[in-house]
Amino acid sequence: MAKKTVASLQSSSKRLTKAIKMVKSPKSGAYTFHESVMAPEAVNEWLSK
Repeated sequence: MAKKTVASLQSSSKRLTKAIKMVKSPKSGAYTFHESVMAPEAVNEWLSK
């Protein structure tokens, strides 16, 4: 399960997007969230990993 945030961030004339991925731990079964700020073009590739 993955969730892409709606808000986009701008810094030094570069568009960046903050993506949040929900990952289930195989050991405990609990969900954790992994956040990353990246270019909008790289979001789909990062979420598919």
